[in-house]
Formats: sequence, structure tokens, C-alpha cells
Amino acid sequence: MTLRAFLLVAAFLFSVGIYGLLTRRHAVALLLSIEVMANAANLVFVAFARFGGAPGQPLVLFALAVTVAEVAVGLALVTLLYRRHGDALLDLASEAKG
Repeated sequence: MTLRAFLLVAAFLFSVGIYGLLTRRHAVALLLSIEVMANAANLVFVAFARFGGAPGQPLVLFALAVTVAEVAVGLALVTLLYRRHGDALLDLASEAKG
């Protein structure tokens, strides 16, 4: 595969993530969309490391660590939202302000 093919796949994945982020109301679906976008960015890092000679693997490992932390905090917030309201819709989260 060429660098162009990897970049096209990454652009498609990132577009799917943006679409999911803009159209979903369920918190778990939003977390999945963010995860797809992060994986697209990681694919770009690895592709540039493979074809450009840049050291992309440490950057990918750091990005994966940040993504794992984001998912852990996000799932904790979704669990709290579900316990409080009985559903994980983000419309219910606006009541938690204050």
C-alpha cells in the first residue's frame, strides 16, 4: 500500500468519527466516535513513520495512552449519568450543571 492509500483510509475514518460526533446524542456513541477519530490520527502517525522515516511510534504510544485515559474518564462520567438519570443521553447531562 502507498502513503496515499493510508491517508485516504485515515481521512475516511476521521470523517466517520466527525459524522458520529455531530449526529449522535448517546454518550457511548460519542465516545466511540472520538475513539475512531483518535485511531485515524494514529494511523496517520504510523503511515508517516513508515513512509517518511519520522519516528512516529513513540508519538502513537503517547496518543494511545491519552486516548485510554480519555475513555476511562468518559466511561466514568457515562456511568454516573446513567446512575443518576437511568439513561446515557447527553440532553440529561445539562441538568448536572451548577
